[in-house]
Amino acid sequence: MISLCRHISGTQPSPPDSTRPRVQTAGTQPSSPAFIGTRASSPATFNRVWLLCITLFPFFCSPQLHAQEQDSVAVRRTFRQNLMEDVTAPRPHDPRRALRLSAVLPGAGQVYNRQAWKVPVIYAAFAGVGYYTYFNYTHMRDYKDEYLYRVNHNDAVNNDEFANIPTSNVYSLYEAYNKSFQLSIIIVAAVYGLNLIDAYVFAHLFDFQINDDLTLNVCPMLMPSLSLSLTGQFPTSLSFSPAAGITLRF
Repeated sequence: MISLCRHISGTQPSPPDSTRPRVQTAGTQPSSPAFIGTRASSPATFNRVWLLCITLFPFFCSPQLHAQEQDSVAVRRTFRQNLMEDVTAPRPHDPRRALRLSAVLPGAGQVYNRQAWKVPVIYAAFAGVGYYTYFNYTHMRDYKDEYLYRVNHNDAVNNDEFANIPTSNVYSLYEAYNKSFQLSIIIVAAVYGLNLIDAYVFAHLFDFQINDDLTLNVCPMLMPSLSLSLTGQFPTSLSFSPAAGITLRF
């Protein structure tokens, strides 16, 4: 009845929503069911791909990381070996170092050459020469002061120990002890120089290997000799003279 009335009045019934055409406005996208399903599933797909990449990343990078770790371990091992070789390798014996050590501290170069037994000898020599220098210096100073006092005070005696010594003899004794003092200075310098020479020379001979098979043989022998004629062209006689042969093996 209602449909008949609408048909009579000239109106048509409105179609259902599923068949009603949708008007698309500018700047909007059609809200079709397919588009709505794709748009809703795109974040889930992106998350799955991201999770897969994160899961497979260690498998792709692990060979490179393992190779880098092996290279770093090899480098550390090589560095450690080189360091141990540098520490444990024997250094060559340096004569200049022995010379410098003896120059700074007498006897140190001998200790560096593994000849520590020479140190007491060196310091005993320095002690003896030092005492000789001090003895000459003190006597030279005493006779000098006595002579200058007598010259300035009309031969008056300053030290009672020199009362029985004439002024001329006092001056002679001063000159004698002065020469001895200068000589003692030269001896001190010589002992110091011998200390340096000994350290330097024996540092050069430190690596010199001497074979235990060192022999010296002396054996008698006969040396032939030819007597020439007067013209000097042909030998006339052959004789032998005794001699000694020396063989040195090292």
